[in-house]
Amino acid sequence: MATAQVTNPAPDIHHLGRKALPENIHTPMDLLSLALENNAAIDVIERLVALQEKVLMRDAKTDFNDALSRIQAAVARIAPDLLNPQTTSKYASYAAIDRIIRPLYTAEGMSLSFSHGDSPKPDHIRVVCVAGLGSYTRLYQIDMPTDGKGPKGGDVMTKTHATAAADSYAKRYLVKDVFNLAIGEDDTDGNTPTNGKSRIASERVKEFCQKILKAENLEAMKQVYFAAYREAHELGDAAAEDAYVRAKDERRKGFPNGNR
Repeated sequence: MATAQVTNPAPDIHHLGRKALPENIHTPMDLLSLALENNAAIDVIERLVALQEKVLMRDAKTDFNDALSRIQAAVARIAPDLLNPQTTSKYASYAAIDRIIRPLYTAEGMSLSFSHGDSPKPDHIRVVCVAGLGSYTRLYQIDMPTDGKGPKGGDVMTKTHATAAADSYAKRYLVKDVFNLAIGEDDTDGNTPTNGKSRIASERVKEFCQKILKAENLEAMKQVYFAAYREAHELGDAAAEDAYVRAKDERRKGFPNGNR
């Protein structure tokens, strides 16, 4: 992680001593170390600690946004796999979305978790998604109705069924919002394509897998993996996608714990 440069002197830095700052003092942590070595006043140390925490949080947020950008660049449109009989409209299930997006965000070290909160709306459930990368987390939430009513206002399911359905719908919409996913019927959604596109040649799949397995570091592995996975996804080659995911998971085992 690149540490941001300090563009302004820390407050009351003159309390650290009359000597000029060494040339290797570039970050808040450097300044904090210097302050501790020189028995600086407690208020100076507290301000430097706060400044260091602010820089770390900014860097963590930047890492999160960069990872999010790479994921969005790698994923194509997802085809709907279910039909809503009440509205006769097609939509992509949570399982279909998860199958496509999970290999991409886990490769970046990102995690998603879900919980529930109190909704201010009657007959609604609030579902909260926590997206995290390293020390940074971002919350997303949505309120979904649990009244079990159909499009014409009649009861179409029990309260228990309605709550479970609302929870599933909420997770689907939240994941779509987190990664800005588009649903399109012309995408094959990982199934064997029927529009004349051919599957990726086995030699090319093996070549990509070898590059993933032999990547020297985590960033190099991610670069090859995303390029390979995007090509397979756009062609609808589920077998190639699975091969790349297995190679990625195997290579990650060889990295130190801090680089997984």
